[in-house]
Amino acid sequence: MLKRTGAKKPELTELSRIGDRLTFLYLEHAKIDRQDSAIRVSDARGVVFVPAAIVSVLMLGPGVDVTHRAMELIGNTGMAVVWVGEHGVRQYAHGRALNHSSRLLEAQAKLFSNQRSRLAVARKMYQMRFPNDDVMNLSMQKLRGKEGARVRQVYQIQSERTGVEWTRREYNPDNFEASTPINQALTAAHQALYGLSYSVIMAMGASAGLGFVHTGHDLSFVYDFADLYKAETSIPVAFDVVASSTADEDIGRKTRLAMRDTFVDGKLLRQMVLDLKAILGVNDVTTETSNLNLWDDRLGLQKFGVQYHEGEVGETK
Repeated sequence: MLKRTGAKKPELTELSRIGDRLTFLYLEHAKIDRQDSAIRVSDARGVVFVPAAIVSVLMLGPGVDVTHRAMELIGNTGMAVVWVGEHGVRQYAHGRALNHSSRLLEAQAKLFSNQRSRLAVARKMYQMRFPNDDVMNLSMQKLRGKEGARVRQVYQIQSERTGVEWTRREYNPDNFEASTPINQALTAAHQALYGLSYSVIMAMGASAGLGFVHTGHDLSFVYDFADLYKAETSIPVAFDVVASSTADEDIGRKTRLAMRDTFVDGKLLRQMVLDLKAILGVNDVTTETSNLNLWDDRLGLQKFGVQYHEGEVGETK
């Protein structure tokens, strides 16, 4: 048998918690390999080493060539991986989460599968956007209207603050450059926020697809979750970028860098972790441990890894 090289697989308890990690790293037109416990990234400009266990999500754009050994390290250290299109406009695939517990996923599925509890969670998420108003008895139709008015006001305020002209939100996912500069910046900023939201949701073991406001898409809950933070992060960042840009600058790249700078102190990441637990009602749970059991409708949870016999408790396999 061939001797394996590199650092041994870390235990889950040895890894950085999701709330303590850096937010995201976007790469394109690069070769990704592994050296010991670091991701080795090389392109025409040179080589950099990225400690794998300190990054929340790795966004891989066009022209990326990644080795099997690099993906092994990424998986072992709990870094979320998202394969995206140019400028991060589309998501094509994603990797495994950091968390090995299904506690949040089970709580989310239970809330999602009941109309009354789903409505309560949706209202809770809207309430987070309207802290000074009581929206817990409003219908979804009224909540959508209230949220639409809020977002339009946010765009108008940012336009007046920065002097960037604003008409309406529009973009073509198949042609990034066809949009106006502010719409390009908003698309890039929102995608960075979606990536961070996705990494928190997946790293904590929840489902990206079980949305409470959005539905019918494998990223429905990502859109739900990211909408909580757009008014304070991606929207003002996009307007700031356009206000300070010249006609020949790469809006997408400049916006991603600005979003990275916004995320760098880690405050938003830690807040997202707390918010996700609060939304799903599992604030007191430790979510970074694995506890695999067998389900029984009468006896409750039973031990995994035991060979059972009829009428007997079972013996260890």
